[in-house]
Amino acid sequence: MSDVTHDPLRPPRSIAEQRAVTQPPEVRSRRNAEHWTASLYLRDLSPYLSWLLLRTSISANGVTVLMILTGWLTAAALLIPGIWGALLALLLGQLQMLVDCCDGEVARWRRTSSPAGAFLDAVGHYSTETLIALAIGIRAAAYPFEAPEDYLWTTLGALLALVIVLNKALNDMVRVARANYGAPKLNYTESESAPRGGVLAVARRIVKFFPFQRLFHSVELTMVVFVVAVLGLVVGQDVAARATLLGLLGLSVVTIVGHFVAIVSSSRLRA
Repeated sequence: MSDVTHDPLRPPRSIAEQRAVTQPPEVRSRRNAEHWTASLYLRDLSPYLSWLLLRTSISANGVTVLMILTGWLTAAALLIPGIWGALLALLLGQLQMLVDCCDGEVARWRRTSSPAGAFLDAVGHYSTETLIALAIGIRAAAYPFEAPEDYLWTTLGALLALVIVLNKALNDMVRVARANYGAPKLNYTESESAPRGGVLAVARRIVKFFPFQRLFHSVELTMVVFVVAVLGLVVGQDVAARATLLGLLGLSVVTIVGHFVAIVSSSRLRA
């Protein structure tokens, strides 16, 4: 926690004061705590939005609800055919991450962090990425649907959504297993995540060089869909969308299998 003293009942007097409380080094330096867009530029913008939010009566959990709704709108935007829906989803995906930065900042300023906030945050990311995958399947099926052949693409989209949500749940399963056993919380250090086998260690280094497993975050998914929509202007939207869905599904299966093997071969499940 930040050791900067402040009155949580009043708004910050300056952006500098707010940053000192809401973006302390121990928060920014946590391993895997920040999405790369947050580190790249969103944390530079979020204090200005948090500044406005702290001048309202909205709670930190209320800001998280706004994040959830923005994520759902991101997925809904993908239902607009062609490049314009993809562009809108790309922008909304960035906005969701910006609001996601702000809920924690509001909570740290007001000292209202709680398990409810962490729960709502997980709901936001789980549901958004699941809905985006379903929307990708609908885009691949194209409008209007022709039964039964187009249902293949919506089914594959649903399968992609299932694999994505199960892959995210693996990390929660580790935490639940450790909590039920009474083991201490993980620190998410490199040594905890490193596999014990030599072959797996080599595979881990390869994945670090080409981190395709990160494609299944909402930001990366919207970026992929937008790039595909641009390519679709040349090769056709249906062809591009269907090839992308197949590619994402294949990579998602590789990702979840690799994630499972990485967990059981590391020290994360040892007491």
